[in-house]
Amino acid sequence: MSEIVLEAEKRELSTKGFVKDLRRDGKVPAVIYGDNEPSITLTVNEKSLQAAIHSERGRNALITLKLGTTSHAVLVKAIDRHPISRAIRHVDLYRVSLKKKIEARVPIHVKGEAPGVKLGGGILEHVLRDVLVRCLPTDIPPSFDADVSNLQINTSIRAKDLIVPAGIELVVDPEAIIVNIVAPTILEEVVAPAAGAAGTAEPEVIKKGKPEEGADAVAATAKPGAAPAGDKKGAAPAAGAKPEAKKG
Repeated sequence: MSEIVLEAEKRELSTKGFVKDLRRDGKVPAVIYGDNEPSITLTVNEKSLQAAIHSERGRNALITLKLGTTSHAVLVKAIDRHPISRAIRHVDLYRVSLKKKIEARVPIHVKGEAPGVKLGGGILEHVLRDVLVRCLPTDIPPSFDADVSNLQINTSIRAKDLIVPAGIELVVDPEAIIVNIVAPTILEEVVAPAAGAAGTAEPEVIKKGKPEEGADAVAATAKPGAAPAGDKKGAAPAAGAKPEAKKG
């Protein structure tokens, strides 16, 4: 693979106005640090930076940073982007030694089509999307492939199943699941009974309280042939009736 070279210039000022002018001119503010050396504020060309981080080596590409008459082996440590335009606003570059092993995160790409999904209706779960490795900066792989072409339902690919080149150590539990094929969840639909169906009639509500009073209620409960109320012996005479004369 060809060497990735990135030109840089020292940056003395960091005011908002100065940084805004830099971005307008197609430059990105940056900082380089690490390997027990002092940090340096820089500016790099945006197009050259984009080409470096989007190379075939990915985010873990080893970059030769040229600063004046010196060169530094660096990795992209962090990128700050605009939340809307996604333009790069700042980049952190980490200085490394080519003779010392470092740790880096390597992305995992899923390859192939799982029979458990295509034929069995299963669901593919991508559990781990990257793994931590330890190796020399020159040996960091751009990615790992997880081939799911033979996965059925309830089978998985674990960290120990990844094809790892020599000189690279996985810093992760070998039994950690990378990809898993699970059975689909079946939801039973509860159908509400139709209105008026048998067994769905509402229960009769019995009202509590005193029986209804009044003429209609008395008439409804009176026995046939019974004298009306007030005609019983000893009852008060109707209004306007003459008192019965006593016989001598």
